[in-house]
Amino acid sequence: MGQPDDMFGDENYPAYTMGRAAEIVGTTPDFLRRLGEAKLFAPFRSAGGHRRYSRYQLRLAARAREMVDQGTALEAACRIIILEDQLEEAERLNQQYREAHGGV
Repeated sequence: MGQPDDMFGDENYPAYTMGRAAEIVGTTPDFLRRLGEAKLFAPFRSAGGHRRYSRYQLRLAARAREMVDQGTALEAACRIIILEDQLEEAERLNQQYREAHGGV
């Protein structure tokens, strides 16, 4: 494990409490709970069982909030975001494969 500064620089480090995460995203703790129920992400749990969120999860939550604010159902917004992220990852892996095998 690195120094605290290194961990806070990691977008996947669960640095934020539920209250702070909701404040940053501009939503309620209940909205964050519902995102977990819709399987957009699984919040980390502290030793005491409290939810903790990473910067990456906050970005996903902000995308979901924006879509819901525009009228998309929460479950549909979560599914769209999950599919977008899967597509982005597949494209990244495909690009790595092409580079490794001399393709364009």
